[in-house]
Amino acid sequence: MYVVAITGGIGSGKTTVANRFAELGIEVVDADIIAREVVEPGTPALAAIAAHFGPDVVAPDGQLDRRRLRERIFTDSQAKEWLNALLHPLIRSEMLRQCEATRSPYCLLVVPLLVENRLTSLADRVLVIDVDEATQIERTCRRDDVTREQVQAILASQASRSERLAMADDVLDNQSGTSETIGQRIFALHQTYLAFASQQAHQL
Repeated sequence: MYVVAITGGIGSGKTTVANRFAELGIEVVDADIIAREVVEPGTPALAAIAAHFGPDVVAPDGQLDRRRLRERIFTDSQAKEWLNALLHPLIRSEMLRQCEATRSPYCLLVVPLLVENRLTSLADRVLVIDVDEATQIERTCRRDDVTREQVQAILASQASRSERLAMADDVLDNQSGTSETIGQRIFALHQTYLAFASQQAHQL
């Protein structure tokens, strides 16, 4: 399977772009969805988290209380490392499984923290969705109803724009132009990825 990883900072429009690829018939594997699935009620990971952090990180409905867990790890680097050591291998394994199960000419792997978690090796090609920081702040404040300070704190914890661009094989400007022109850019990338996937298939 030819895998194109898509990444970008908060508010860059990763989901919107991924949906446009899906409309072109490309199957999408989303790391954020997988991260939620591996800690659903009844999973070994949720049981391990409850045993480590205490039962109060599980809500009355049996779901992981993400807000409470974030509070527990926010100022405790060792706790955060423990959690990452538990979840990252599970998420990575499931991402690979889902990519291998796709049947479209290539698949799109959406990983917001691709650069931060050093996961570029999972993909044949890396597409970075690029907007400037002011746009990220504006979009995220509007979408999530949060303050500029909260968004700036998130940005500070993520890879910088230059770090992401340094890892990119392709860059999609998701800031300038109309929805139509951005759609045209996506379609051009789609044609490129179809060609790469076909080339890879003939080499196997």
